[in-house]
Amino acid sequence: MSAGGLGSGQVAEAAGVNVQTLRYYERRGLLPEPQRSLGGHRLYGGEAVTVLRVIKAAQRLGFTLDEVAELLEAGRHRHGRPVPRLQERAAAKLAEVDAKIADLTTIRTALVAAVEAGGGPAGPERAARVSGPP
Repeated sequence: MSAGGLGSGQVAEAAGVNVQTLRYYERRGLLPEPQRSLGGHRLYGGEAVTVLRVIKAAQRLGFTLDEVAELLEAGRHRHGRPVPRLQERAAAKLAEVDAKIADLTTIRTALVAAVEAGGGPAGPERAARVSGPP
């Protein structure tokens, strides 16, 4: 858009989100309000793409937007000091992930047993469908 920053569409595309998501994160305070061009268009710094990618990665790991906001805020005010309770929150999230993995493993075991018990074609094709990743 200009030498002064990236436009909304450019940032959204670079981060793999749509413009509505970008604006939503702005309203939620996950992204700082961008500068404006003389014509009123949003102009983002390159760090906006990084922040968006961090948000999406945290969501994929199971963090809610409220948790992401808390982590981003802690990171902004950290200045080299440890973030209180960050390790505790990360450990709690890890326990949640482990519980989900255990549940999914149980479901997978039951599904494999159901597929093996049911009729249908035998042989390598069926074995490949059932064996899949653990």
